[in-house]
Amino acid sequence: MRGWTIREISLALRQGHISPSELCQRCLSLIRKTKILNAYITVTEEQAVKQAEDAEKRLQRGYVPPFNATVVQRLLDQGAILMGKTNLDEFAMGCGSTDGIFGPVRNPWGYSKQYREQLAEDCAVDDSDWVVAGGSSGGSAVAVASMSCFASLGSDTGGSTRNPAAHCGIVGFKGSYGLLSRHGLIPLVNSMDVPGILTRCVDDVSTVFGLLAGHDPKDSTTVQDPFKPFELPDEIDVRNLCVGIPKEYHAPGLSCETLEIWTKGVNLFEDGGARVVEVSLPHTQYSNVCYHVLCTTEVSSNMARFDGLEYGHRSNVESSTEALYAATRHEGFNDVVRGRILAGNYFLLKENYDDYFVKAQKVRRLIANDFLKVFESGVDVLLTPTTLSDASSYMEFIKEDNRTRSAQEDIFTQGANLAGLPAIAVPAILSRRGLPLSLQFIGRAFHDKQLLTVAKWFEQQMKFPLLQLQTPLNNCSELLKSQSSHARF
Repeated sequence: MRGWTIREISLALRQGHISPSELCQRCLSLIRKTKILNAYITVTEEQAVKQAEDAEKRLQRGYVPPFNATVVQRLLDQGAILMGKTNLDEFAMGCGSTDGIFGPVRNPWGYSKQYREQLAEDCAVDDSDWVVAGGSSGGSAVAVASMSCFASLGSDTGGSTRNPAAHCGIVGFKGSYGLLSRHGLIPLVNSMDVPGILTRCVDDVSTVFGLLAGHDPKDSTTVQDPFKPFELPDEIDVRNLCVGIPKEYHAPGLSCETLEIWTKGVNLFEDGGARVVEVSLPHTQYSNVCYHVLCTTEVSSNMARFDGLEYGHRSNVESSTEALYAATRHEGFNDVVRGRILAGNYFLLKENYDDYFVKAQKVRRLIANDFLKVFESGVDVLLTPTTLSDASSYMEFIKEDNRTRSAQEDIFTQGANLAGLPAIAVPAILSRRGLPLSLQFIGRAFHDKQLLTVAKWFEQQMKFPLLQLQTPLNNCSELLKSQSSHARF
């Protein structure tokens, strides 16, 4: 199972080399063995086993399920098996998956052979100082990276699938706004939210994307045009490609290693015959502030429904309606969520509305126009870093507050959401610490196939190594090779 793509495992299932029940049990076994990573908040074992048994019956009678629902249902209708619900930052507000009510998510690369070999004294490692997974959809990324599932879904508002994908050494993709239905996705920022796809290779992204994309009558923001699933070619020629390098993405705090792999990526495309040009996105410097204002204003609106009467937690304080509201929201939201709600309400005050919200919308239009002008000049895709550096240790990560961390981590990923463009993070190399480093590709709106094709070409050149996951015992023991018995599949 280790290293197999969705297409390969699907073929193995059809040919009878492995049964759905056997595959399900192996995934469940990996979930149990990697419990310390805290990727899953709910493991739907009974449901998964039942779905696997049903899948065997469908395989036996050649059943083809319908293709007519939103993202989760569309997967289930095609025979996908739900392994569980994954962990994340509370209401997807964060960039480390450290602020969830179910506890923080741990990066499996912090327990990898590659990372541990870089540590001078393995037994001196403090297990409380583990490596963060990125966020906000960290559980989804860890579930795929630890090989307990083949694909997962997350939400991407400002980079929440691409960031953890980069830190966990997997592929994270957000499609063009309007191609994937948001129906059933708890909204954070309606105008930016996109269901994200996380897999171990670009081909698997294409497979899942083909199942999910298309108009949904339950979501008025999905495009009306019919979507045709596609397969990516194995032989890719980039000689007619123009790759843009945004000069504004040489951001403060960019690590030397990230700059090195970014430069290597540029050289790869030039050696492959592509034309590489420097481009300018002049309003990038305002994206953080613009995103913060628009995010918090929409958050304050969306979180209003969690009042103790309609949705979510309800407090036992019932001395008055006002007291119930106040207690419910204080108990039900953490400091990060409450802070964004307060900021959003401040920006939406009558005396502040024009100065903050309206101006932020105008800046958003300028940012979107920057991308539009670049692509109209003949550029096909943009090549950028995904994160400033490799993943931080937990103790290092919490030295900064959530707001500061989010501003630092999302600098390269927010723009695609503000402009509604497709973007994908592809793992490139391991850092000197033995942790993944990734590059991001941003494409033209509704040219998702071209973007994925370019990303696949880059993936083929880089040959990113497989995670050699190990399970810690007593913090410094010989680590279990949990997947050796399943190496064939």
